[in-house]
Amino acid sequence: MSDDDFEPKLGRIGKAKAGKSRRYLGLVVAAAARAGKVLGKPGRRFDGSRIGRGAAVGRLLSSRDRYAAFRSRRAVVKTRLVRLGGKGIAGARAHLRYLQRDSVTREGKPGRLYSAGEDHADGKAFLDRSAGDRHQFRFIVSAEDGAEYEDLKPLTRRLMAQMETDLGTRLDWVAVDHFDTGHPHTHILLRGVDEHGANLVIAREYIAHGLRARAAELVTLDLGPRTTREIEARLRREIGAERLTGIDRKLLRAMDAERVVTSADRDPFQQSLRAGRLKTLGNMGLAEELGGGRWRLAGDLEATLRAMAERGDIIRTMQRELTARRLAREGADRAIFGGDPDQAPVVGRVVARGLADELRDKHYLLVDGVDGRAHYVDIGLGSATAPLPEGAIVRVSAREASVRDADCTVAEVAAANGGHYSVEFHLRYDARASEAFAETHVRRLEAMRRAGAGVEREPDGRWRIAADHIDRAAAYEARQLRERPVEIELLSPVPIEQLARADAATWLDRELAADRPAPLRDAGFGREVRAALDVRRQWLVEQGLAEDRDGQLRVRANLLAALQRRELLRVAGELSDELGLPFAEVRSGDRIEGRLARRLDLTSGRFALIEKSKEFTLVPWRPALEKQIGKEVGGIMRHDGVNWRVGRGRAGPEVS
Repeated sequence: MSDDDFEPKLGRIGKAKAGKSRRYLGLVVAAAARAGKVLGKPGRRFDGSRIGRGAAVGRLLSSRDRYAAFRSRRAVVKTRLVRLGGKGIAGARAHLRYLQRDSVTREGKPGRLYSAGEDHADGKAFLDRSAGDRHQFRFIVSAEDGAEYEDLKPLTRRLMAQMETDLGTRLDWVAVDHFDTGHPHTHILLRGVDEHGANLVIAREYIAHGLRARAAELVTLDLGPRTTREIEARLRREIGAERLTGIDRKLLRAMDAERVVTSADRDPFQQSLRAGRLKTLGNMGLAEELGGGRWRLAGDLEATLRAMAERGDIIRTMQRELTARRLAREGADRAIFGGDPDQAPVVGRVVARGLADELRDKHYLLVDGVDGRAHYVDIGLGSATAPLPEGAIVRVSAREASVRDADCTVAEVAAANGGHYSVEFHLRYDARASEAFAETHVRRLEAMRRAGAGVEREPDGRWRIAADHIDRAAAYEARQLRERPVEIELLSPVPIEQLARADAATWLDRELAADRPAPLRDAGFGREVRAALDVRRQWLVEQGLAEDRDGQLRVRANLLAALQRRELLRVAGELSDELGLPFAEVRSGDRIEGRLARRLDLTSGRFALIEKSKEFTLVPWRPALEKQIGKEVGGIMRHDGVNWRVGRGRAGPEVS
């Protein structure tokens, strides 16, 4: 090319002429997809599954001899890629603490980290090395015959060494072995960088097939191939299993358009398996016998069997947790809460909180209800629910995913203003609306923006609203429901044993003063609450805070306020000695200014400690204040709480 052929392109470096520039990888994927269409081979269309390290090995292992795979020992590998940006490293730290919790070894001791060269690895050092990483891989490796191993460390180290060979790089990892379930398994945390510090990208094909195949190879090498007798014994156990089995999958593949399948098979053993399983499915109401060895499978067979397996896992989890805490009562009812927005709320004591899905951070809560039953509650993502002390009393209610009135109002205001929303546009659209009311819509949009729900804020403070805003709001609500399917209200952070004679406003007092108290069954936790209420009634009469008139308890009109003030003054006296500052009591209408020092968990509830230069005060706590600890806040005390303005100068967002 001569100098005359050079043509400069004006503009900022990297700026496209028009539209948004595309990443190089995106251009490659698009070109490969177009090439697949041109060649007329849609089955081989490029999907990115072979991008990254280990693609060739994964493809090779996934296509190996099926009979050899049938004879090999089985292993399950679950994989999750976690982004470490923002609060990701804090989540990794919490996950590591969970993996090293008590009672996970064979001896019931805490889990112990190890690595390729150390039997006692330093988890803090591993997280410090991971601080700048973009992502982290988390694996759960479980061999079907893992109980045959006295120690899983050598197997894990050989697996990770093989993975290094397959990926062509050294790996930085730590692992913990767990023996607290019926299937011993290993949790592996792998840094998302290669030996040169670049981002480690592992091909999806290797993650989906390669790692599992390598684990199965090693177990087969250690224990030998499965014998015919072992394979047949496992298949016979599947005949009566209340879960989706390999036999069911074969039946589903063999059924016709009318969902009819026959028990006949050329192999006598396979025929007996099919016949036995179809009989079991018929007893479950999931198959209908048509005669002549023909059966019609139920349309919801697969979903029902998966649900049955999940329910079985839940029941076993409940039994284990209740037995460990000596709460497993003979004949006690067990219930699974959730799935129905109209379901009555559950009030009870927190028994335990744990991980339902360790890989996806899905948590559960066990609640010993006042109705005498133990309830299993799916609470969604662990980060969506604040920690709850064991023994605390809570009310759990189901959430419902629905578009809010605020979403409809935003869409209407934006439609009248060229697809834009602002407080100014809102007040102009609805003269009856107040500025504070319009700002609640801004907070809703900000929450959607942070969740990536397709809402954009422009530099001038206006919001760009899409034409399908209602649909986006519905999708946002559905995602929120999956992450947090229930609402948990903390009724008392203090256990029931400490409430009967507490000199404070307790949950028992609120129940005694309520028009419709929670119904109590004379069994389990309900019986404990009844006994505590009897003691509390006597204590209130002794304190002159209630009267017993012909067997009916009449409490003072200001009972709760009086008891709460007693506790606040008592705690304030202790804090005054600690801080060297006098306590300033606030009343409705008073303005509050100062630094949010910390949260206090009292018997009467949770309170915020606000420090000023010459005094301090205590006001009701709100969950939204958690992120503002240490910052300057301001607000006005109302009868139902505080309307807050957070941030220096209190020009930040309002929390109400």
